[in-house]
Amino acid sequence: ISQRCIPNGEIGHNHTWLKLTDIRGYQNALIDMMEGEPKIDRLIGMLTDFNLGLVKNYLACKQIGWMDYAEDLGMQYGPMLSPELFRKYIKPAYERIMKPAREAGAIIHVHADGDIRLLADDLIDCGADVLNLQDLVNGIDWIEKRLKSRVCVELDIDRQSVTFSGTREQIDSLIREEVSRLGSKEGGLMLIYGLYPGVPLENAEAVMDAMEKYADYWS
Repeated sequence: ISQRCIPNGEIGHNHTWLKLTDIRGYQNALIDMMEGEPKIDRLIGMLTDFNLGLVKNYLACKQIGWMDYAEDLGMQYGPMLSPELFRKYIKPAYERIMKPAREAGAIIHVHADGDIRLLADDLIDCGADVLNLQDLVNGIDWIEKRLKSRVCVELDIDRQSVTFSGTREQIDSLIREEVSRLGSKEGGLMLIYGLYPGVPLENAEAVMDAMEKYADYWS
């Protein structure tokens, strides 16, 4: 899938859950959910209405082939909120804002940083066609076992250890392993890399060289 060939829309990063924490604060949002505070339902409803308006505006302006829903849900270990709270409060909002784009035939792209293993099935249930997630935080073994062939994996290549402080050989080995294990002749794998301050330029070069080297691995 190439975004360059598909008119796309997006509703902004951290649109529901983290917008809620911006308004209420992280601890307060969780306490509201745990205590069943009625006002939290109203607030989530207001956020959902706003996001839904953005989606509908995109769909009204042009034929959208790709709609992006980006929201960080994970920490280094585990999600920011329990699966039970996610399913009760956040998942219905996701389903509501993804439904119009899905019904219009758009590819549903979902991005979530951090460890989202406990929420991945729910994100697919919401309608995700493409799931952007981090590789080593979630684990290549787990991604291969649980997501390969179920959803298009847009793999966010490690930027915490291997590409930050590893050797060229280690970077090449990581990307080769990911392409060989998570890709297939039928497709289903995309790679993305965020270059952040502190990464040596030679390591950034090694990432680009490896991605180019293995781009035709399954051809």
